[in-house]
Amino acid sequence: MRIATVIALTLATGIAAPAASAAGADRTTDGLWRMDGYGTVVAVGHGRYEEYQTTAVSCLKGDTARRTGPGTYTLDGDVLTVRPGKDRNHASVAVASSVGHRNLHRISSLPPACTHPTPKDPLTTFDVFWQSYEENYPFFAAKGIDWHAVRNEYRPQVHKDTTRTELFGIFSRMVRPLYDAHVAVQDGDRVFAEGRPGTAVPDEELDAKVKKFIETRDLAKAPYRQDFANGRITYADVAGGNRLGYLRISGFDGYLPDEDASYAAQLTELDRALNTVLTPQRSRHLHGLIIDLRINGGGSDALGIHIAERLTDTPYIAYTKRARNDPANPNRHTRPEPIPVLPAHAPHYTGPVALLTGGSTVSAGETFTQALIDRPGHTIRIGRPTQGVFSDVMERKLPNGMTAWLPNEEYLTNSGRTFDGAGIPPQVTVPVFTKEECAAGRDSGFDRAVEMLGDDRS
Repeated sequence: MRIATVIALTLATGIAAPAASAAGADRTTDGLWRMDGYGTVVAVGHGRYEEYQTTAVSCLKGDTARRTGPGTYTLDGDVLTVRPGKDRNHASVAVASSVGHRNLHRISSLPPACTHPTPKDPLTTFDVFWQSYEENYPFFAAKGIDWHAVRNEYRPQVHKDTTRTELFGIFSRMVRPLYDAHVAVQDGDRVFAEGRPGTAVPDEELDAKVKKFIETRDLAKAPYRQDFANGRITYADVAGGNRLGYLRISGFDGYLPDEDASYAAQLTELDRALNTVLTPQRSRHLHGLIIDLRINGGGSDALGIHIAERLTDTPYIAYTKRARNDPANPNRHTRPEPIPVLPAHAPHYTGPVALLTGGSTVSAGETFTQALIDRPGHTIRIGRPTQGVFSDVMERKLPNGMTAWLPNEEYLTNSGRTFDGAGIPPQVTVPVFTKEECAAGRDSGFDRAVEMLGDDRS
């Protein structure tokens, strides 16, 4: 399972509030902060950015990001930038691979739960697991789930001698009815996750199978074809004289063989691919571009916005982003933040686009799809609805070492609509890699895109 890029930053407990730094640009951001939404308290200082994951019943420690420049901190190749706000009591943090900002409010001391260890017994672990979803998950009502009833059913099954395997099974049964591909329970190599019924969350096997089918069926006679970004991106000039291009994107990460490659390195690799295929000559020549996201496991929303910026010469808003912001009220959110698409000062294409999607278009594949809904110029979606998960994924550590994964954000259209759960619908509905299609050697989505973009010439 590949899900949206997650930054999990947590803290060592029991540290004192850091003293003011002499590092000029960082001076006003040193101290303790509570983050709007996200159930997080942040400590900045002494060359570190640290987070406490908090609920009403817990405060748990985790990783530390190290200072790598003025106001910047790095963890697992991703860069966090902390900026002072309008006064010393306000600041914000942005993650390079994500979009938008998270607002910080200065506090004078840590929450009491952060000053002593959290017990690791099964009942405490259950309570932290349940509370993490209770305070952050936005979609219980939309999915018809009474989370309090779930607690009443399963908590009596937990006792001091409950094994890890038994607890993992209980947690899995609790969240299974959500059918949310951004919800998961992890215990080491063991992971439970469940996508929307009737869909498949992409993995390497499915990606390779579909890629081979497309190369054999759709691109066998392509006059030009090349793979980029560790095989995650393919470009081809479509055969047949229609002057169409085909761009397949199977993810918004994994662009280098090194699994620990930084976001900056992946962005460089993406630019290398786009600069190679979207040359001024080709962009002038093309009458249409097919972008295939039908098998796309997600990754970095920021990389998706970067591609969208190569597909316009007019600024526009991709979507607005907000997070749940009240542990007791799922209807209260952070202020929606517009995410802009700004024309790139680099080779780009602004002509007609046919976007192929399906149930295996997941996470950042969906936010990229949403970013093209209001794209200036002609864009049409062909295929089936996307998976229906958009939020960055919260990675919440549990007292016994397990991990809970869940969303807490919504991505809104300009009319205030979200596509969580049902996914983004196509404008033209056709089968997507069904058994019948593959057995007959058909690719209705590709053929319909060629037909419709060809018609645009007249």
